[in-house]
Amino acid sequence: MEVINARFVISNVDVEKCPNTNLPEYAFIGRSNVGKSSLINMLTGKKSLAMTSAMPGKTTLINHFIVDDSWYIVDLPGYGYARRSREARESIERIIKNYVLKRDAMTCLFLLLDCRHAPQKIDLEFIDFLGEHGVPFALVFTKADKITKMELTRHIEAYKAKLHETWEELPPVFVTSSEKKMGREDLLDYIDGINSSYTR
Repeated sequence: MEVINARFVISNVDVEKCPNTNLPEYAFIGRSNVGKSSLINMLTGKKSLAMTSAMPGKTTLINHFIVDDSWYIVDLPGYGYARRSREARESIERIIKNYVLKRDAMTCLFLLLDCRHAPQKIDLEFIDFLGEHGVPFALVFTKADKITKMELTRHIEAYKAKLHETWEELPPVFVTSSEKKMGREDLLDYIDGINSSYTR
């Protein structure tokens, strides 16, 4: 799939104020500083579509971007940023859960994981939360250019082994690097396949 145009539509904190649409939405989420904005920019071919920042925890809103007037990318707040106040963390958690559980247009949630790290408790807990609520999702390992292929394989297999302890079937897995544009075609083809059979 080729992306011709992508543009920002709206930001808000209330799922009820998200666009009234019958188009599919693909949401992106992960721990703060996982490379979410960079991945969105890489997928769309727009260097500054989603705001990137050296400061973790910058995204605090539900951000909608429309792609080729036929589907949406949704940039969700990052979770697990320890330097937020407790009230701020609870607010972010509420925004995330309301969107993930109540947004009918959300077709797939892409959960981003930094491939440089071993399985993290907070990510595993979020994966279990998605499974418990029947949320359709896929795992996207980011920053694959930052480690060796051997380390990459070891960390991904460690995640799979950990998930197999409680999951009979694993979600789709993608490996990406925003700098190298690795995984771009695979992700866009996956989205295209869902779009081709999407009915609302």
